[in-house]
Amino acid sequence: MGERRTILSGSLFEERIGYARAVVDGDRVHVSGTTGFDYAAMTIAEDVVAQAEQCLRTITAALAEAGCTLADVVRVRYLLPDREDFEPCWPVLRRAFGEVRPAATMMVCGLADPRMRIEIEVDARRPATG
Repeated sequence: MGERRTILSGSLFEERIGYARAVVDGDRVHVSGTTGFDYAAMTIAEDVVAQAEQCLRTITAALAEAGCTLADVVRVRYLLPDREDFEPCWPVLRRAFGEVRPAATMMVCGLADPRMRIEIEVDARRPATG
């Protein structure tokens, strides 16, 4: 049976709601929906592009703790309250995933806090060790 462990980012949300930033399950890494909050300071930028960049920093840190990088991402989901906010994020998302080309979905939906303008969730596969 594969290893299962959790990765926490220190977000107050993780504690209050009861979830982990990421779960490592064997060679799979599932990163929870991650918003633009800087979880260390519990602050969030107003700009959607800045939020997308922060999402990716938090995701990158969780993946690193799991032994992965953005290059190991196989699935990404983008959740936004306003579809007009998606296109301005494309350059940031392309820098992160343009070479990787994971399967992707963008959904328009409400998020937990009105300051949140984007949430990103990824699944990755850990590289084989040998």
